[in-house]
Amino acid sequence: MTLYIKNMVCNRCKEAVRSLFERLGLPVTRIELGEVEVGDDLPPQSLSRLSDGLRDLGFEMIDDRKGRIIEKIKNVVVNIVHHSDDQPREKYSELIAAQLHYDYSYLSKLFSEVEGVTIEHYIIHQKIERIKEYIVYDELTLNEISYRMGYSSVAHLSNQFKKVTGMTPSYFKTLRNKNRRPLDEV
Repeated sequence: MTLYIKNMVCNRCKEAVRSLFERLGLPVTRIELGEVEVGDDLPPQSLSRLSDGLRDLGFEMIDDRKGRIIEKIKNVVVNIVHHSDDQPREKYSELIAAQLHYDYSYLSKLFSEVEGVTIEHYIIHQKIERIKEYIVYDELTLNEISYRMGYSSVAHLSNQFKKVTGMTPSYFKTLRNKNRRPLDEV
């Protein structure tokens, strides 16, 4: 049985969910971003306790097919943007369609209907959060960040950063409060 969980966006999220399952005495076969595989069907009482525990941790069980697809799209994007050092050279649309085994136009339409934003805007916002992270750590130049994030130039990165945040990357770097957002709120 596979359970689908909303807002699992990082390895710490996976560990928090694993700990909850252990605390509740529920067997886990596999945990991925947004998915937990258990050996057998869980009784309703266990599902209810699990649902409550997940909600307390900021997660949510997803019951409907559309919600599961949306969460998978988000997890693919988060994995690419936040959990790899370089951005892929393939188009995001191709990667998402290949990993989910659906036509991209269907996924794009569904995502827009449910989330109220396009997949492209979701990707841009995720990339901006990753850029903020790089700027805060101050280990890379804007040129290096631009290359890592798949931008054609520093000017392109700066324009997109300003369009989303209302400030330049250089100005952002000078701020005390860096206004970074948790990934599940992007």
